[in-house]
Amino acid sequence: MNRNRQRSGDSVLVVGSINEDVVLLVPRAPKPGETLTADQVTRRAGGKGANQAVAAARARADVRMIGRVGQDGAGERLLADLRSERVDTELVRALPDTATGTAYITVTVDGENTIVVDPGANASLSRQDVEEHGDAFASAAVMLAQLEVPIETVSAAVRLAIAAGTRPIVTLSPVQDVPGELLEGLDPLLVNEHEAAALLADREPARDPESAAERLLRRGPESVVITLGSRGAVFAHSGGVSALSARPVDEVVDTTGAGDAFAGALAAALAGGASLEDAVRAGLTAGAKAITREGAH
Repeated sequence: MNRNRQRSGDSVLVVGSINEDVVLLVPRAPKPGETLTADQVTRRAGGKGANQAVAAARARADVRMIGRVGQDGAGERLLADLRSERVDTELVRALPDTATGTAYITVTVDGENTIVVDPGANASLSRQDVEEHGDAFASAAVMLAQLEVPIETVSAAVRLAIAAGTRPIVTLSPVQDVPGELLEGLDPLLVNEHEAAALLADREPARDPESAAERLLRRGPESVVITLGSRGAVFAHSGGVSALSARPVDEVVDTTGAGDAFAGALAAALAGGASLEDAVRAGLTAGAKAITREGAH
């Protein structure tokens, strides 16, 4: 893909979700039909888009975000949080009569989590909304999106990025059916092993992630990254397939947002001119740090 690399700074444009996370600390994952009492309940800033924007900003990228919140207390808190992290929120609109998105997260004592999301205002981010901001795409080095906003909005963002010569990255999370055109030109397509299996219609996570990466590459992206949790990540492009090991950590506290930390750090590294290998390495470092702390940020 022929891209214009003459961009202002190491800029990342994030098109995505902004949520309030309601985090419930539980002794263990509930069984089907079982009721558990949470040991602790907290409210924190979250949403995959916001998480990734913050991670990219902390990795020293200039970050702008396109998104939607409600005109409510949660929306005000979340916008203030993004601004405190040096994320430009000029293109985030607060909608009347609409609730800010909310994610309900259970976290067990060993750090594992489950998440259920009420999209709220995120569902209102439309194709027309992103098309209004073509200048933002043209001035960014990298465009980063996720699937907590409508699929057609993400597809439009990818097309705008490609037309502007901006490097498009999409994390296919939460996993769902996507049109083939959304994958074309992604650089990289970023998935975990479960998302890769779903996209490839495999029944189980890939036992051979290198082969899975090659198969995904044939679906149209310029490059593919598959994260493997504690086993690291594999990445594929026209030059072949490679693997990197994860950074070891002493204690896992909370895995919430680890994939978003990876994505934001990877996007920031690519915006700064890093190779895909070095960007994956930066992502693994950020993901390892994230799981040693509470919260999605």
